[in-house]
Amino acid sequence: RHPSSHHFPELHPSTKIKNSSILVATMPSLTDKQAEVILAGCGAPKRGMGWYHAVQLLKGKCPSAVLCYVVEPWFLGGGASGPGGPEFAEWAKETEAKHGVKFFKSMDDLPPAADGVKRLCLVSGRTADNPRILGEAIKAGCSTIYLEKPGAPTVAELEAMRDEASVQDVTVLMGYNKNVCKYVRKTREFAEKTPGSHVTFVSNNAYENTPESLGECFERNAEGMLKNMAIHELALLVSFYDVTVDNIESVTADKKFSSMQTLPGPSGKEFTDFDKIKFTIKTKNGNEVSVAADRCGGTDSYATVTDKAGEEVFRYYMPDDEDKEMVKSLQAKYPTAMPYFFTQDPDYITVKERVAKHTVDGAPAEGIATIGIAVETLKVAEYLTPILQEQLK
Repeated sequence: RHPSSHHFPELHPSTKIKNSSILVATMPSLTDKQAEVILAGCGAPKRGMGWYHAVQLLKGKCPSAVLCYVVEPWFLGGGASGPGGPEFAEWAKETEAKHGVKFFKSMDDLPPAADGVKRLCLVSGRTADNPRILGEAIKAGCSTIYLEKPGAPTVAELEAMRDEASVQDVTVLMGYNKNVCKYVRKTREFAEKTPGSHVTFVSNNAYENTPESLGECFERNAEGMLKNMAIHELALLVSFYDVTVDNIESVTADKKFSSMQTLPGPSGKEFTDFDKIKFTIKTKNGNEVSVAADRCGGTDSYATVTDKAGEEVFRYYMPDDEDKEMVKSLQAKYPTAMPYFFTQDPDYITVKERVAKHTVDGAPAEGIATIGIAVETLKVAEYLTPILQEQLK
């Protein structure tokens, strides 16, 4: 089937007669194998993660999903004339004309779900807004909700969201895309075949190593490195290595590698965070795994396997050589967009497609982290932060 075949126009009730010419507002049509997607939080074109989700969906990259509605309170409200506002308005106009996608300022403005339609809400706004949006998505008739990491600012809020969804029989799945990454799969497969081996997951960002740059980073990501940048790695530990707060026997910081700083952010307020951290966790049931994260380490993430003697025997990068070609072509197409969109492009597609397929057929979404995994992950982040800070003093 041609991926864009769900864009055949159909006459919509909002057909208006104006100056005796007919303007037809056409909604995308769905098959019974497709979920109706609401994107809650889009952000600015080329900048917002929500925007990139929309681009992938509109290109037909996820056959089980059709983007029908975008809810964007900021750029359709207070931010309309500010930075990014005019670009958003132009993109929204073009997207509505070309694909029939409807744009709303608030979740309350959405039309009710039609009979038999399976609704998926893809939440990609500010983490602090997620608890409210989850409630609004349930009210709007969504049977599945996709949340970006970490889901909520605190464990307590995320647990409340999990319980609210559970009562309404709504599935909440997480955009922990490293769970489905090639480099993670290849590393785990290699380690399983290597007796006595040890895995280290390495995550890098490309911030400048200056007090100004890191201070801005610390303030913008005030939840701290473990709840922000390294949360993907913690989700891998929870998903695949039995790491939970109750099952951690010990955690040891690598003091030579790690660094913690207190720096003023743009507001003048001071923030204490790790600019780089490496630690090893041992679990009570005998697993051992390490994580390293460096705000100024560059753009590549990778994982390594070491043997019993501590010698590195395997390393796999994200992106690998095959993916680097794809990254190049995407960069040529969207030269001013955020670089991390492209390195993670296939994984974002995989996660969305599996979540959308689950929305339609109810079968478990293979490898996708649930809100239960997300709760454990956030608990681990909250538990580790003070322990590691103490070890680095």
